[in-house]
Amino acid sequence: MEIVEAQTGEGNGVTHTGEDSALIASRMAFLDYLKSPIITLLIGPPERETALTAHQLFLSRSPFFQNIFSASPTPTVSLPDEDLDAMGCFLQFLYTGEYFPRIIKSRTGEEHLEKDPTDPNSSSEIDEDGAGLLKHAKVYTLAEKLGLAELKHLAHAKIHRINSTAKGELAYARFVYANTPREDTTIRAPIASFWAHRSHILRHEAEDEFRRMVLEFPQFAYDILSMVLDQKEKGSKDKDKDDGTSGGLERSKPGRKRPRLSTLS
Repeated sequence: MEIVEAQTGEGNGVTHTGEDSALIASRMAFLDYLKSPIITLLIGPPERETALTAHQLFLSRSPFFQNIFSASPTPTVSLPDEDLDAMGCFLQFLYTGEYFPRIIKSRTGEEHLEKDPTDPNSSSEIDEDGAGLLKHAKVYTLAEKLGLAELKHLAHAKIHRINSTAKGELAYARFVYANTPREDTTIRAPIASFWAHRSHILRHEAEDEFRRMVLEFPQFAYDILSMVLDQKEKGSKDKDKDDGTSGGLERSKPGRKRPRLSTLS
């Protein structure tokens, strides 16, 4: 093990192992973060504005805030269009590397989100109104804006561990299609795949909401139709291949590795 020698204030040599030195260095780096200026973040529109505070060095992990501080050093940043809960999750992630609820493993090894003791509905296994999906979708879109790929990936992983109703899934889909670019297939493709495989059943659970979603976001309908047609095309090619009439290239089916289940509302 590597041994290094540090000097005390009295000039005496103090021996530390390499592990001790790494720990000291990490603590010093964290102290540097805590000694940086405090920035006030004004979240939400003026009529319901909420002030949050954070250290500048932590905020500077985001390219979005780096640009703000480099352009004009300021102790206050106004963010009138941002969601308060999503910003709270962002700050928690900056300081701890996680945000609530965490992904935890059961005794059987299955991963799920921890329960929120302050939420009376958290004991249910089903996200009835889509609030859980929306929470992480808002963190996902915020992470995209702030340029934090790790936070974006974490939020996306949590989305895939939530079971919701048809109405909850549609509320989530509406937010995603309204707040993400068409090119963001990371979050859009699983939604289209989910409805392509289940729309013939689930649309009856929330028929009015499904119709409004299709009319409001034609791209949503197009994405679903494209996947349905791709499935039919693949099925035809597979059938021809089994019959020996032609050789079709198999096409991978996009979607969640562990598809969420929808329950009757």
